[in-house]
Amino acid sequence: MATSLRHRGLAFGALALAGALTLSACGSSDSGDKASGSGAAKTHTVKTAMGDVKVPVNPERVVVLDTGELDSALTLGVQPVGGTHSASEDSFPSYLPASRTKNIKQVGEIANPNLETVASLKPDLILTSKVRDGDRYEQLRAIAPTVMTESTGTAWKENFQLHAEALGKQAEAKKVVADYDAHVAKVTEAIGGKEKAAATEVNFVRFVEGADIRIYGKQNYIGSILADLGMGRPAITDKAKDGFSYDVSPEKIDLADADVVFTSTYGDPAKAGATKTMNSGLWKGLKASKDGKVFKVDDRLWIAGIGYTAAGKILDEFQAKMTG
Repeated sequence: MATSLRHRGLAFGALALAGALTLSACGSSDSGDKASGSGAAKTHTVKTAMGDVKVPVNPERVVVLDTGELDSALTLGVQPVGGTHSASEDSFPSYLPASRTKNIKQVGEIANPNLETVASLKPDLILTSKVRDGDRYEQLRAIAPTVMTESTGTAWKENFQLHAEALGKQAEAKKVVADYDAHVAKVTEAIGGKEKAAATEVNFVRFVEGADIRIYGKQNYIGSILADLGMGRPAITDKAKDGFSYDVSPEKIDLADADVVFTSTYGDPAKAGATKTMNSGLWKGLKASKDGKVFKVDDRLWIAGIGYTAAGKILDEFQAKMTG
């Protein structure tokens, strides 16, 4: 009799333990699940370029592997513990407040992060893109949940929304977008309104060390900001490969002519051809040159910023140059 009671007690205990484990598993896995006693979910699922990824609801140790992700995090009030830098620089973009970047650990170059350094930071979330780190996805996700967008550049607004979702900052993101839209409207009005903007053709020329000169098309970060402002774009931009850029030699720089030309340089100006080209007769013959409407700008802001904080600074500088 005693043996029978003991067996029944053990069976009941096993069932109770199994039930507890089941409840525990249900309480820690997804967006609708509640952490025991906290009333808040531990993780939620984010749809990424690499499929569904479960991420912490409030990540505290975030590593960002590109400038767009860095801009997004800081714009949303999140302080990354680690980040990458461009191949031509050994620091984070200067348009970002030094007080916000000085304590971010360098983890290597963009598209070539040091995975050991990343792992040493014990991140609970990694933000990057498939175009930069797709071939390292398995290694990265072994370190921490990794949220990848498909690409960078022209999709920066959609990427920002994914970053906000991963960081649990959707409410903050709505305000950022609303502020940007209001800023665009203000700048458009300051430069003469929508009609004048549409009638003013703007080109962006980037000198790149080790490559041809790029006349930027419409499918890129700066192209999207110019489109938001309603600026006119020369016909040459429609010839840009994949909408990104139409590449030319210095001998064909006259194809970059427009009412206004913005320029930036990646790398050494002499090696990138900027110095020689901008001193040439062809360059000096551009309408924009004759009218004093050629403006040099920071490449790391206007081209590599790829975020809302960068966009806000670009809008301010654009207005100042166009109305100065």
